[in-house]
Amino acid sequence: MPTRSADAVWKGDLKNGGGTVKVESGAFESQYSFVSRFETGKGTNPEELIAAAHAGCYSMALSNELAKAGHKPESVSTKAEVVLDMSDGPNITTIKLISKAQVPGIDKDEFLKIANGAKEGCPVSKALASVNIELDIELN
Repeated sequence: MPTRSADAVWKGDLKNGGGTVKVESGAFESQYSFVSRFETGKGTNPEELIAAAHAGCYSMALSNELAKAGHKPESVSTKAEVVLDMSDGPNITTIKLISKAQVPGIDKDEFLKIANGAKEGCPVSKALASVNIELDIELN
C-alpha cells in the first residue's frame, strides 16, 4: 500500500510566525502564515490543501465509478470549497464539492446515483467523515 507524505515547518508564534509546506514528490512547495490562513495573504493554508486533495480525489472517484457502470466519462472537473468556521474557534464545518461531468449517453438519475456514491466512497471523503460534505453536481 502506498504511503504519501508532506512536510511542514513553522517558525515563531502563531500570529507573527510563518512556515513552509511541501509534498514528498516535489510537485508542490509553498509558504503559509497566519494571514494566508485566517485572512487574505500570500501563501497557502491547510484548508486549501484539503480542498485540492478532495477535489482531485472526487474527480478520480467519480470517473472510476462511471467507468465501472459502463459509462466512459469525457471529463470530470471538481472544485472543493472548505469552510473554516471561526465562531467557536477554528473548525472545518463543511466541504462543498462542485463538480461538472461530461458523460455521453447516461441517464440523469443513474448519473446522480453514481455521483453520490462516489462522494461517499472517495478516500478523502472517508477520511473527512466528521465534516458535512455537500455535493453540487452537473451533468453536461
